[in-house]
Amino acid sequence: MQVTELVLSALRALRAHKMRSFLTLLGVIIGVTTIVGVVGVISGLDTYVKEKVILLAPDVYIVDRMGIIQSQKDFIQALKRPQITWTDYERLTAARLPHSLQIGTRAFKSMRVDAGAKHLSNATILGSTPNFASLFKFEFEAGRYFTENENDESANVAAVGADIKDELFPGVDPLGRTILIRGLPFRIIGTFPRQGRSIGFSRDNIVAIPIQVYRKNFMGAKDSLNLQVQAAGGVEGLDTSVSEVRAFLRAMRHTAYHDPDPFGILTQDSLQELWKQISQAAFILMLLVSSVSLGVGGIVIMNIMLVSVVERTTEIGIRMALGARKRDIRRQFLLEAAMLSLCGGVIGVLAGGVATWLVRTAAGFPAQITPGIVFYSTMVSTMVGLAAGFLPARRASNLPVIDALRAE
Repeated sequence: MQVTELVLSALRALRAHKMRSFLTLLGVIIGVTTIVGVVGVISGLDTYVKEKVILLAPDVYIVDRMGIIQSQKDFIQALKRPQITWTDYERLTAARLPHSLQIGTRAFKSMRVDAGAKHLSNATILGSTPNFASLFKFEFEAGRYFTENENDESANVAAVGADIKDELFPGVDPLGRTILIRGLPFRIIGTFPRQGRSIGFSRDNIVAIPIQVYRKNFMGAKDSLNLQVQAAGGVEGLDTSVSEVRAFLRAMRHTAYHDPDPFGILTQDSLQELWKQISQAAFILMLLVSSVSLGVGGIVIMNIMLVSVVERTTEIGIRMALGARKRDIRRQFLLEAAMLSLCGGVIGVLAGGVATWLVRTAAGFPAQITPGIVFYSTMVSTMVGLAAGFLPARRASNLPVIDALRAE
């Protein structure tokens, strides 16, 4: 039998039982929809995390008391580490390490911010050095960040995020206006555009002030700073700079040779690797869940095809009597199963695309469908159909011609 004849024959068989064919597809549709939806959300989230959350430049890294926590043991060990203090920052900058281009520091906590009769109870107050804006590539909707002189003089100036602007100064330009943090007035000199979350803080709910003002008025004895270091020589100099700063801090803390670092170091690569582990775990979990639906769909297809073999025994006998070979019968039933499953895969891809679109538009959650997702989903559904159709096709091709012709 020619391929065209096989395809037409398979289509006629599927159209003969439209409702049964559709119900057979449900398992495959649900499984493929789940795969497309989950992979679409994770793929979009990957892009969002890389572009909006992991804001570290490739040549910038963070030295933090806690570091990356991946287990309860890591958390307990991190709690035992000493705080990173202002003295640590001053000694590190005074050392003028040759492989560190610039060093900044920051600390932050949630506090209430007032502006006239309006207030915001959970704003993130960020105290930082002036170079923090350049290290994290801050963009400004209007105004600017504070300068070295303003930091040295402990000037009460602030740059605010989009949420602060919208909540406290709706419809009004906030530049030059005053906000109160624990009763202390700050003049707004800059505003950030809406940007979402970053490492450890929201850039929309932020009030950035000079670190000297923060230390004098808001920093407690148990609060810890973290350090941001830009490596000299760009990305190629990152490892050398990390080793240099690590050795300096260990010596400063009198850390024994075999003892672990009393601090954590976060680079762009380490943060991306952590996110990769998290997203891969979620991806594998959802694939296992969706594979159950695909497995059920495959079993249903196999059962329906076995029923179809019994119902079409006479047809099979006539085809064989007219010269059809066993491989022609096998191809026909395999093609029917594959087409059935492929149709389910196509419908599932469309349904998954709609679900992804709804997530992106209604919830504002990053999600995207890529050609790779579409290809993978349709290929998986087709393979499920071929696997499910193997046993019915084999049984149909092995029917004795005489018995098949005698069947009613």
